[in-house]
Amino acid sequence: METPAPFHQSIALVVIDLQAPFLKAIASSDSIVKRGSFAMEAAQLLDIPVLITEQVPEKLGPTAPDVLRLVNAPHVFPKNAFSCFGAEGFGQWLVEHKIEGLLICGLETPICVFQTIRDALREGINVTLLTDAVGGRRAEDHNAIYNFLADRTEASLLPAETVFYSLIGEATHPKFREFTALVKKYNN
Repeated sequence: METPAPFHQSIALVVIDLQAPFLKAIASSDSIVKRGSFAMEAAQLLDIPVLITEQVPEKLGPTAPDVLRLVNAPHVFPKNAFSCFGAEGFGQWLVEHKIEGLLICGLETPICVFQTIRDALREGINVTLLTDAVGGRRAEDHNAIYNFLADRTEASLLPAETVFYSLIGEATHPKFREFTALVKKYNN
C-alpha cells in the first residue's frame, strides 16, 4: 500500500480553536480533546511542529490549559478569521518552514476546520483531516463536511492513529516503543 502523499513532505499539525467556550458547546468534546492530545504528543515525539490557533482569544480566552500544556513549544496564532490562513503570520510560518502538508484537528468541522482545509488546498498544501480529533455542535453538519471533502477535494480523511502509524512506518522505527506507549495511554 502506498503511503498517502502528505507523509512524504515537511508536515505540521494544526490544532484549531480548542478553547473552553467551544469545548463546552460540543457534546463529544472530551473525545475530541483526547484524540487531539494524542495527535499533539505523537507529533512532538516525531518532531512535527504543532501550530495552535485561537479564535478571538481576547473574548473567548486561550486554548484550554490542559491542551496547551501538552506542547513544549507551541506556535500560537490568534485569529479573527475562521480560516487559520486569516491568522497573522500563519501562512508566512508555513512558507518559511517549507510546510507542504498539514495534519488538522480541532473545532469546528463545518466552520474553521473546513475553511482552513479549503484555503490550504488552494495554496497547494496537502491536507489530512484527523477524523477522530475534530468535531462540531451539529452531527449532521459534521457529516456533510466529511462527505464534501471526500467527494470533492484531495484532502485525506483518516483517524489520528492511522496517520501516525503511517509516519512511524515499521516496528524498527527508533521511536516505536515510545509511540506505542502513547497509543496505550490514549486508548484507556
